[in-house]
Amino acid sequence: MLKSTFKAKYSNLDAIRGLVGRSALEAGFSEREIFEVQLATDEASTNIIQHAFGGEGLDEFEIECDFAPGKLTITIHDRGKPFDPASVPEPNVKTGLRNRQIGGLGMYLIRNLMDEVHYTTSNEKGNTLKLVKYAEIE
Repeated sequence: MLKSTFKAKYSNLDAIRGLVGRSALEAGFSEREIFEVQLATDEASTNIIQHAFGGEGLDEFEIECDFAPGKLTITIHDRGKPFDPASVPEPNVKTGLRNRQIGGLGMYLIRNLMDEVHYTTSNEKGNTLKLVKYAEIE
């Protein structure tokens, strides 16, 4: 298991991608699958910084990567504003860019890149987003 705490800074996204990339590599994921978990975690982290914390600042969030052969679980904890990912409607990705509604694409990517997405919130523990990815069997 790898675990780290990050300040709510966009400059930390490279380190976050590195953390989940190392974990995905340890789990035996392909290059494409590593990219997918990095992109999903990048989107989730950006949403936390932007929406849960209202932008960059001194707030912190924690990312924990638990890996086993063929499985990676990324758990992100923050104490920002609660957000229910289920409340974000699926965007119409077939609509042209000029007619597309702003927002929601990040959650769409996360849902489509990961095999499981779970979100909980509580007063004591804050917000927890759990992302699970299973390696494709070749």
